[in-house]
This record gives sequence, structure tokens and C-alpha cells, in this order.
Amino acid sequence: MSESPTQGGSSNGPVTQNETQGAGARPAALAPREASAYVRSLVRTVPDWPEPGVQFRDITPVFKNPKGLRTLVDVLVDRYFDAKLNYVAGLDARGFMIGPIVAYELNIGFVPVRKAGKLPWKTVRESYQLEYGSATVEIHADACNPGDRVVLIDDLIATGGTMLAGKNLLEKLGATVIEAAALIDLPDLGGSERLRAAGLPVFSICEFAGE
Repeated sequence: MSESPTQGGSSNGPVTQNETQGAGARPAALAPREASAYVRSLVRTVPDWPEPGVQFRDITPVFKNPKGLRTLVDVLVDRYFDAKLNYVAGLDARGFMIGPIVAYELNIGFVPVRKAGKLPWKTVRESYQLEYGSATVEIHADACNPGDRVVLIDDLIATGGTMLAGKNLLEKLGATVIEAAALIDLPDLGGSERLRAAGLPVFSICEFAGE
């Protein structure tokens, strides 16, 4: 990972005890492969939740860990620093935990893609199918403009339905969605393949395949 504006500190070497104790001290940046492995190591797997047979990937330990949060943000900021973005769009709800931090570091705006009925002004909406039933997401009608470049962020990619709905919403307003980004990809569920088939590049920091 190349050095970015978020990757400061006194050196690029190992973090010393003094560096970690001071207010605002930042860990040294990790190389991309090391960053991926480190973030993955912090993800907690909760078996049989919310129902039997499901292996739930809990990202809250990543956010709890200062180095984990900084590593997650650094990876995304470094990736999109030169992408000439206008906005980061985050999917309801965990995309709201990641997206605004990345947008702040990139000095651009943040667009929330919300579940239906949560936004107070004029909206455009997109419905999509779930395994049992359907869901709808919305954005404000003035969320972005034709020609704007946007990256779409969520915590994980499973079946890809919500990401694809977010892409379609932004494109209704004329934006170009340059990539779908997530902390975790679950490739066995086919979502990332589905998004690529729809013409949307996909980036994930780590993945859980065959588990």
C-alpha cells in the first residue's frame, strides 16, 4: 500500500510503544496483503446467527480496534485517492459506518442509500428481490448530478442485491458508479460475480470463501 494522507506518524517502521500511547498516534501503514490479513483476523465469526447454519461475520471488532479501523480506512482512502470521485455512497446501514469516514479523508461528500421511508424529501427508489420477498432502497432526488463519479460502499457483499440496487439508483440520477467496495466478500453466495456481470467492478479488503 502506498503512503496516503491518512498514513502519518514518525516513521513507516513498526509502531513503538510511545507512538501508540500518545493522543492521535497512528499505526504504521501495512502493505496491502498484510492489511487484508490483519483486518480479516479481527472479524468475528458467530455461528448459527441469526438462524441455524449461518456463519455471521461480525465487523464490530474491526471498528473497536483502533489499528483495525485505521487500517480499514487507509486501504480504501489509498485506493480511491486519485480516482477523482465526487461522492462516496454508503448502503444502509453498515455502509454508513465506513462511508462517511472515507469521504471525510478524501475531502468529498457522502450520499446515504437508505431503506424505504427513511428520507424526508423527494426520493427515487429501487426495489429488488430477496430470498423471501422484496426490499426497497431510496436516495434523495438531488443526491448527485449527471456525470458525478461515485464509489459505493457497504460492509460486505453477499448476494449483491442491495449493491446492485444502489448502483441502479445512482445511475438513475446520471452518476457513474466506478466500483463497489466492501470490507468483506462472501464469494460463495455469488454477489461479487453478479455485480461484475452487471458491469460494476468489485473491491473487497478480505473474503471468506468456502467457510
